[in-house]
Amino acid sequence: MSWAGVRVGVGTRFRYDGETVELVELAITANGNEAVLKNGRGKLLRLAVKELLLSDRVRVIPDAPGPSGDDDEDVAGVVLSQLSKAEQDGLRVRAGHVREVLTGYRSGAPELAAEGEPRPEYSPDLPLGERYASKAAELGVTVRTVERWVRDFRRGGEAGLAAAGRPARGRATKLDDRWVETATEVMVEHAKESKPSRTLVIERTRARVVARFGPDVVPQPSRATAFRLLEELEDQHPLFRLSAKRNRDIAGRPSEPYGKLRPTRPGEYLLMDSTRLDVFAFDPFTLRWVQAELSIGMDWYTRCVTGIRLTPVSTKAVDVSAVLYQSFRPRPAGKDWPRYAVWPEHGIPRTVLVDTAVAEGAGAAGPILVPETLVIDHGKQYDSEHLTSVCRRMGISIQPARLRTGRDKGPVERFFRTLREGLLQALPGYKGPDVHSRGENPEDDAFFFLHELEAIIREWVAAVYHHRPHTSLVDPGLPGLRMSPAAMFEHGMARAGYIEASRDPDLAYEFLKTEWRTIQHYGVEIGRRRYSGPGLKGLSDVRSPYKSPVENGWPFQVDPDDITRIYVRDLDRRWRTLTWEHAPTAGMPLSEDALAFARKLAAAKYRFPDDRLAVADLLERWNLGLGTTLAERRMALRLSREQAAIELPESDESVVSLPSVRKALGDKEGSSHEEPEQMEPAETGDDDEADFEVLVEEDDFYADALEDV
Repeated sequence: MSWAGVRVGVGTRFRYDGETVELVELAITANGNEAVLKNGRGKLLRLAVKELLLSDRVRVIPDAPGPSGDDDEDVAGVVLSQLSKAEQDGLRVRAGHVREVLTGYRSGAPELAAEGEPRPEYSPDLPLGERYASKAAELGVTVRTVERWVRDFRRGGEAGLAAAGRPARGRATKLDDRWVETATEVMVEHAKESKPSRTLVIERTRARVVARFGPDVVPQPSRATAFRLLEELEDQHPLFRLSAKRNRDIAGRPSEPYGKLRPTRPGEYLLMDSTRLDVFAFDPFTLRWVQAELSIGMDWYTRCVTGIRLTPVSTKAVDVSAVLYQSFRPRPAGKDWPRYAVWPEHGIPRTVLVDTAVAEGAGAAGPILVPETLVIDHGKQYDSEHLTSVCRRMGISIQPARLRTGRDKGPVERFFRTLREGLLQALPGYKGPDVHSRGENPEDDAFFFLHELEAIIREWVAAVYHHRPHTSLVDPGLPGLRMSPAAMFEHGMARAGYIEASRDPDLAYEFLKTEWRTIQHYGVEIGRRRYSGPGLKGLSDVRSPYKSPVENGWPFQVDPDDITRIYVRDLDRRWRTLTWEHAPTAGMPLSEDALAFARKLAAAKYRFPDDRLAVADLLERWNLGLGTTLAERRMALRLSREQAAIELPESDESVVSLPSVRKALGDKEGSSHEEPEQMEPAETGDDDEADFEVLVEEDDFYADALEDV
């Protein structure tokens, strides 16, 4: 398996301004952290650690083969998005056959084994050549074909198998798939019932096939053939040989335990999970309260949160990729965050390597980590071909948690509880952890927009959670010492003795969403946004070599959390950045949801709106209080017939003191938490009433909203 990271320490070689140099010492000086490098002539030079890891003039020289951003491998999203739905289904089946050859299990892990796995011919104890021969005989292909599939899978996962052809059916008894699926369905239904006879299952299958597909549509097998098929299906769903109680135990038994994972250094295990928040948020598009779902990535050893994404209703695969992308490239820290909550841009805590060059307002929201293993659950958003193929290419292992076993991701589950007790319960719209704890009408207090709630959570994690001692973060040598996640990160660096840096920073782009577009004379257009830049030079003059969903389309990588720029590979296989034409107006990362909201506001205010006006108005509103002013927000709530007078509890000073919460409440100075005098809508004039008329035309629910105001 290839690996995307490289250890940076004494002996690591770099390419600096075209010259090969070797790291011989890390020194702490009055100017910050410096690295001492030696070239081939024996001459020494000093270079800041920040420049060594982030400068374009320096490139690390890996000591082992692995993926690179300028190699001939296409991004997994590019390869898989060229396949049709039928081809993708066939690819999943073929990948299951390859995993069975390598491990004995279709899922690739003994903890997720299906009934009857591993089959004797694919036992891990057998030589690999015999398993190749068994799979070739089962699928009706040559051994050389199976070897080619295994080679492609080891190189690129499912994306590597994309060109391997369609797999053959792996069932010895040749029957219509509809008849086999119906027979399997009948057998599964009897798993918890009294044991039936084979004849009863065959008769019920025949009757159900006729009722479902019609008579003489699906060929009916003979009695002997049907008996042979049930013998094959018995390996997957035991029903006839064993006792009924034993069959129920097999059908309901959990997977074998993994054993307790014990992280020993930062980045060894990255936990990822999603949960419904116990607080209602406010959707600016529909002017109604919605439930929000939070997805995070957490380093197991340090408990540091490396990625956060808040989505309405449910989480998608692109959201999971965005969370993992933040581990490689953290989001910038907020301008109003306290200095202790800001991480240096290179991700190393200042108390470990004193860095005096961190400018005011600069820095990252969290540490930079290259994870070795992802621990995830079985949600569809985590089980995507894009994510698994990229992880395979970068050498990141995927460890699925056991079904309905929350303790396999205990630190993440505990974080969700800490978030609820430390932050969410102090916010308006809190609904409690269950229906027995819910208030009478918690949705009447919905006050924060989705992007505001995400900003508050990010700041709380950086300013409070990362610096609060945890009882589970201990050093065996000092059992009485309780450390915070930030302190545990420093301890982990000292214990491991090295830091993990990405061998190629451009590998992070492979986690982003792929969009296929044609290149026009003015640039590229995605979502009514035009992008251009020097990276398009040469691409518009040649025809696209890809089999894209659009004619002559090129793949572009898009970050949904920052649409001010997109990324594309040029003819030299180097990543180029294309900038949105209105990016200078924003001056900060802008998400797709925020731009959609800005366009809607501009359409209600201007006759001929454009993105420049929309972004300018949105930034103006954010400067007034993270979205809208207190009076404007009350009007929106009254338009949706919800209560407007919201007041934070004064008992939790840590939550009230967050700058994001103070701004959301309209308290720009932070000296008082009292609500300002409510603005009367009658004083806003005819123009504002016209704006509200445009906003409420979409739904008759708001027809009498102005009367309430």
